[in-house]
Amino acid sequence: MSLPALPQSLAADARGLDELKLRARNNPDTALKDAAKQFEVLFMNMLLKSMRDTVPQDGMFDSEQTRFYTSMLDQQLSEKLSSRGIGLAEIMVRQLQRQAPVTVPADAAAAAEVNGVSGAGAPGAVAPAEGARPAAPVGDAKSFVNRMWPEAAGASRATGIPAHFIIGQAALESGWGAREIRGSDGSASHNLFGVKAGRGWTGRSVEVMTTEYVDGTPRKMVERFRAYDSYAAAFEDYARLLKTNPRYAGVIEGSRDAASFARGLQQAGYATDPNYADKLTRVINGSVLRQSLLG
Repeated sequence: MSLPALPQSLAADARGLDELKLRARNNPDTALKDAAKQFEVLFMNMLLKSMRDTVPQDGMFDSEQTRFYTSMLDQQLSEKLSSRGIGLAEIMVRQLQRQAPVTVPADAAAAAEVNGVSGAGAPGAVAPAEGARPAAPVGDAKSFVNRMWPEAAGASRATGIPAHFIIGQAALESGWGAREIRGSDGSASHNLFGVKAGRGWTGRSVEVMTTEYVDGTPRKMVERFRAYDSYAAAFEDYARLLKTNPRYAGVIEGSRDAASFARGLQQAGYATDPNYADKLTRVINGSVLRQSLLG
């Protein structure tokens, strides 16, 4: 969808600001030029106002109305001068473009996405705020890996699944721990794998809004998830689920590489997101996890 061109006037109203924000999300380079142009107009307007302030405006022909129309005239003059350009916007753009653009690795972006699930006792995850796609910086990911590695190593010994596969799945499901499932009072569930509380679950649970995929279409609904007293208990329960549930037998046997592990989980019904296997593979094989493990 093409975006409408921003008006020449200042983006001082809500609509103008919304257009500028939308353009920034969809086309950062164009948004930078638009913002610099807006600043140039604002600068010219402030310059003219400063010049006006040096001239007395309390004569017999001066009034609130004349000052109002003078302000409108200054605004028009600012826009007219800036439309031709005084060079300030170009200088700002060149200066800002010298800074290295911030890019988000594909694997970090994948781990910031949230996936729905189906089936009693199957794992799931909490949906983020609308439009939010936060990605964990490598430093935060490293802290997450260092904190959870002993628990992942224990789950690996219990299942035979490589520990970094398990860490990668916890990262994907919880957004590197940033979106851990929490109770309505904000209490931690320690549920990093989004395991649901089915009929056979007798422990604590929390109810949260999640995203389920029905026939490939995402739908939001409230589901009940397991809550644990510690992360160690969460990893132990995850390992027990994969080890004892027959539907995951193929996952245990086929975890030769990240892609096979991820496909096995999706085929077993771990998640209903049709892109779950691809997202998980990208996280496990991605640079963020790799750098975190090296640190």
